[in-house]
Amino acid sequence: MAIPILLTAAEISAALTSLPGWAVEGGCLVHERTFPAYLDGVQFASRVAEIAEQENHHPDIWISWRRVRLSIMTHSAGGLTELDFAFARAVQVLA
Repeated sequence: MAIPILLTAAEISAALTSLPGWAVEGGCLVHERTFPAYLDGVQFASRVAEIAEQENHHPDIWISWRRVRLSIMTHSAGGLTELDFAFARAVQVLA
């Protein structure tokens, strides 16, 4: 399997315009959501995990009281690639 190609700063900026609530922090694509109840966040994290398994591209997931934070990057490429943004777009459709 070929190593994915790193995106340029301009490509990252352009991709972020279609992903409200996502940002780049420390070289990772990050997203945080709040929920009305703790279990709502856990259920969201579970749906994210299902996407991760389907895509074989796994984020770090932090679950706290009524809040879930996702962080993803393509480790094999050493930064952000189209794989990360495809993952973010798949997560974005989750209610």
